[in-house]
Amino acid sequence: MDSATLTVIGIMIGILIFGIKTGLGCGFSNITAREVFTIAGSYFFLALLFGSIADRLSMDAFERLSSMGMGLHVFVSFILIWAGIYTQKKWNSGKDVSRHTFLAISMPCPVCLGAFAVSCMLLSERLNFSGLKIGLIVGAAFFIAVVASSFLFRLGKTRFEKTPETMGSVMVLLGIYYLLGALLIPAYMQTKQMNLVSIGGGETGIVPLMALGGVVLAGFFLDRIRRHDL
Repeated sequence: MDSATLTVIGIMIGILIFGIKTGLGCGFSNITAREVFTIAGSYFFLALLFGSIADRLSMDAFERLSSMGMGLHVFVSFILIWAGIYTQKKWNSGKDVSRHTFLAISMPCPVCLGAFAVSCMLLSERLNFSGLKIGLIVGAAFFIAVVASSFLFRLGKTRFEKTPETMGSVMVLLGIYYLLGALLIPAYMQTKQMNLVSIGGGETGIVPLMALGGVVLAGFFLDRIRRHDL
């Protein structure tokens, strides 16, 4: 299997993962099936938009924009953590706010939009298709992933008697994961640039470990605070 095929497969798997993330929020909230199709359709048209301009975007321009992406990454992570804790607190006090808080996990965020842009650009380069055709492929894959995972999660919620509190827990975990990525990726890139193999020694080796420990401690204290407030 050549590198081009592997790249295409990897991109499509990434698109499906983002689609499942969106479907998770739709499935565990109390929105209607029509609203699920509306959200999936919005992603489809976004993919068409990115596909139509994929041929006009240069990788240099995208790299300049992505250099500002870590700040947005951190912002999204805090939104997810806050929305998850808020959903759990309200559910345990007898109120279901999942219809509103699911937007933090299901609606387009800078991370999803960046993934869309990269997917369309790389697929256009690898497959030599027109931008519109690339947008159709990406949009269709995302649409199917969102709708299918939404109804699968909704079926699982009914069968296993899950509640919006489950969605809140997933949102907190995703927020911590996003925060972890924002902290570790720059440290990893710095280590790679300095040609350091081992992460066990030197200042650059300590940074990722400290970041990981900080995220773990943050998760612990957030859970303690949530339980105390409840």
